[in-house]
Amino acid sequence: MLTLRQKKANDGYVASAQGLPMDQRVAFVLPRFLRKPFRVFIRLLQGRVKLPRYIGWVGALGFYASVAIYGVIIGGYSHDIIKSTASASGFAIENIRVTGNTETSEIDILGPLGLDGFTSLVGLDANAARLNVLELPWVESAEIRKIYPNTIQVTLNEREAYAVWQSDEGLALIDAQGDKIVPYRAGRHAQLPLIVGRGAEVEGKDFIAQVASYPQLADKVRAYVRVADRRWDLLLDNGVRVMLPETDVAAALVKVNQMDQSKQILSRDIASLDMRLDDRMTVRLTERGMQEREKVLKERQKAMSRAGKRA
Repeated sequence: MLTLRQKKANDGYVASAQGLPMDQRVAFVLPRFLRKPFRVFIRLLQGRVKLPRYIGWVGALGFYASVAIYGVIIGGYSHDIIKSTASASGFAIENIRVTGNTETSEIDILGPLGLDGFTSLVGLDANAARLNVLELPWVESAEIRKIYPNTIQVTLNEREAYAVWQSDEGLALIDAQGDKIVPYRAGRHAQLPLIVGRGAEVEGKDFIAQVASYPQLADKVRAYVRVADRRWDLLLDNGVRVMLPETDVAAALVKVNQMDQSKQILSRDIASLDMRLDDRMTVRLTERGMQEREKVLKERQKAMSRAGKRA
């Protein structure tokens, strides 16, 4: 069998095969970094190395320290210990700089960052904090940087409100892609266009841009109403409803705009203007308009009767 023999050979220990013919014996030299540990081990086995008297205390303390560290790691307290130690060492977070926020307040950002007054800059997980900040309704993208020794830099890119959408769930602000941002509250966003109905949040952007090609008409629009997710109605400030067809909306808008410019039809006492049929335009009068129309017809009939009597 192979054994190690303690004899010098080229400044190292030689391993040889005892009991083998001379031409089959194998020898090797231990690497330099193993020679000293091997000599100490051999001397320890031979009783030639005297251990210090306090080695038992050192071993016991090392054992208990290992047990304590193991318990901290298993119990999940390592992060708290690192956080407290780093905070006490001068890495406590004292400054938070926020840029790019218009709709999101700095107070809203403190919660997702997970700061508790003892969080250190070393123990802060910037990526986890960034993912938490992205959960805020107005935030589209975010970047969080740690600036040592005590500052966090938060840079936000916020979503832009495009319109107010009225659905069965109430009023909500939406972006240009039709995604809901937050519930609508009366105030600073009152100037945004109002779109109503199922499907309006998706189709609204293109239709609003189409109506905007006619500024005189667009200025009178109070709401863009999606009907059965198939076609649009325009609800004007004076209460007039313009009903547009499912197809060839552009041609219908041209006709409405021309009629309004030439005859101010949208400013008259009408309740609705129906453009859904290609070959005709249907006007429904208001109650006041009906009364005025009946009055005009009666006056016309009286005038015709007087004219007939003279004849």
